[in-house]
Amino acid sequence: MTVVAVIAIAMVAAALLSWPVPDVEPLQTPAQGTLGVPKAITDETSLPVPAAADEGRAVPVSTDILTLVDIFEQNEAGVVRVSVQRPDTLDIGRIGSGFVFDKQGHIVTNAHVVSDATKIVVTLTDGMEYNAELTGMDPFTDIAVIRIDADPSTLHPMVLGDSSNLRVGEQVAAIGNPFGLSGSMTAGIVSQIGRLIPAHESGFSIPEAIQTDAAINPGNSGGPLLNMWGGVVGINTAIQSGTGQFAGVGFAVPSQTVAKIVPSLIRDGEYRHPWLGVTGQNIDPDLARLLNLTDTLGFLIVDVVPDSPASEAGLHGTTQVISSDGVDYLVGGDIVRSIDGVEVRKIDDILIHLQRNKAVGDQAVLEILRDGSILEITVSLGERPSSR
Repeated sequence: MTVVAVIAIAMVAAALLSWPVPDVEPLQTPAQGTLGVPKAITDETSLPVPAAADEGRAVPVSTDILTLVDIFEQNEAGVVRVSVQRPDTLDIGRIGSGFVFDKQGHIVTNAHVVSDATKIVVTLTDGMEYNAELTGMDPFTDIAVIRIDADPSTLHPMVLGDSSNLRVGEQVAAIGNPFGLSGSMTAGIVSQIGRLIPAHESGFSIPEAIQTDAAINPGNSGGPLLNMWGGVVGINTAIQSGTGQFAGVGFAVPSQTVAKIVPSLIRDGEYRHPWLGVTGQNIDPDLARLLNLTDTLGFLIVDVVPDSPASEAGLHGTTQVISSDGVDYLVGGDIVRSIDGVEVRKIDDILIHLQRNKAVGDQAVLEILRDGSILEITVSLGERPSSR
């Protein structure tokens, strides 16, 4: 039977993706943690608009391309070390990274760095340590916000760049605490954009992830990925590796996602994701042939989750199985060909559209192919079910 994926559920191999946060000792090789879509670099014409001064946010650092030395010197003070104690450990032992978001003491990091923590300690570059409180967390995008009570003069907020302008081949830099080695910087390029990676333990996927070959190792999780204008274009989140250590393929949550999620985490402690409630598969050439389609455009709905927005809108899942060359194919379900006029070639297109443009309660217009006829169905989006 062909592989089935939930909209917002990963369709990637689960054996090689690791989350770079080391266990116990900073220099100890961690036990391997295993699991297994905007474009990316800010340019002069798309620098972020500076926030009002009373919001405590940073203003753009440069309108010119910087050297790696300049990028490090201008941003080092904004990167922090995040040490976490969990119920199964006696001491502060797990090390991650984060970066200062504003003068109110909000720190952005990964959700998997601080989840289930009984104690969180943030260390600034001047060596000062602060107990931190969890402000909000979104496991679906692996983003968390913690807060420290520090003198605003000691805090150096970092600038969010615009990940939607990143291009493959552009240079980027990562600053963090690999293996507990504080304030380390590595550099590389954007290897690809628009990747779909599984969120840590949530069962759903993070769309538009940035792939980079900048060295990202255990302890880098939660640290910033920067463009050559000194803007944060991503949060370093995962590495693809058979050993749990750097192998040339790292992933970062894009800054456009950060900009959308973080304010809600600060304000409400959570972010409510819009949800359709279907499972399905992309149309491949073999399936297109069986369904007598002229192209591979679309996403086949296999199952509709009961009492979901898709169910209430009357979307249909598959009804029969066809065997071909020894492979069973589920057929007979609606094929989603566009959402709000945006062409759907694969599941990523739906996820990206929902992440970028939709909120819980919004309506989405789906163009579907059903029994040879094109229909338009309006769906009122619900809230994605909890991952726990």
